Amino acid sequence: MKELDLINVIKNQIGDEYIGDDCAYLKELGIVVSQDSLVEDVHFKRKWCTPYQLGYKSVAVNISDVLASGAKPAYITIALSLPSDITGDFVKEFYSGAEKALHGAKIIGGDITGADKIYISITAIGVTKDRKISSRSAAKAGYKVISRGSFGLSSKGLEELKLGVKDSEFIRAHLEPQLDEQFSRDISEHIQEDYAMMDTSDGLADALFKIAESSGVSIIAKDIEGIFGAEDYNLVAAVPADFLQELAGCEIIGEVIPKQDYILKIGEKEYKNYDELNLYNHFGGDDE
Repeated sequence: MKELDLINVIKNQIGDEYIGDDCAYLKELGIVVSQDSLVEDVHFKRKWCTPYQLGYKSVAVNISDVLASGAKPAYITIALSLPSDITGDFVKEFYSGAEKALHGAKIIGGDITGADKIYISITAIGVTKDRKISSRSAAKAGYKVISRGSFGLSSKGLEELKLGVKDSEFIRAHLEPQLDEQFSRDISEHIQEDYAMMDTSDGLADALFKIAESSGVSIIAKDIEGIFGAEDYNLVAAVPADFLQELAGCEIIGEVIPKQDYILKIGEKEYKNYDELNLYNHFGGDDE
């Protein structure tokens, strides 16, 4: 089964009150909560990154979810499952990288156990005071789709790692993604209307499709370079057109329109279902 299929199984079993966005918004507590896991030889290879880079990226991908919600990063817990050949120096360097990616959050604990390879699971908590929290289901016809930054750099870095390249600007983009905290804050601290925002951890095309599908609308997007690349961790938002005057340095990359017989249109190509995007699947495709 594919990741989205498994998520639907979970929704059907436990309900979807909090499932759908990358962060669960616990309004009564004034927080958002997210959790991500990284598995050796699935999400990373030790030979391709330093312990510092592994710690940095492990935290950054979780902080990115908090920023995508519009909340302020506050707390992190880290659970590590480690094989017996891991040294104290590795752990020290890992946490040094983790601290560099916190964006004001604090590491408050976690867990450590033995395992056959490295497994990392991180929980991130953000505070919502004085912020309007996003939802991927809040895009409306007439909204503009905005972002800033470049796309596809991380994917190029991954390809270089596979070819044996040790260091480049693309590899650094892949292993040490730079998060746009200002973009998140500029929107969530000033916007009044509901809006949709996601990070591009699974690619810009992925984020646009999921926003459109969750919101019951269609999105027309520019065919920009890197739109199908993954792990850039830029932010993309669908906001009212009138709000654009509140923002600086953002590019309009698409628009939200009433529901069509397609969900996403990139350039001249229409996508009616998610599989047509042909993006990466952690679970290996349709073999089950």
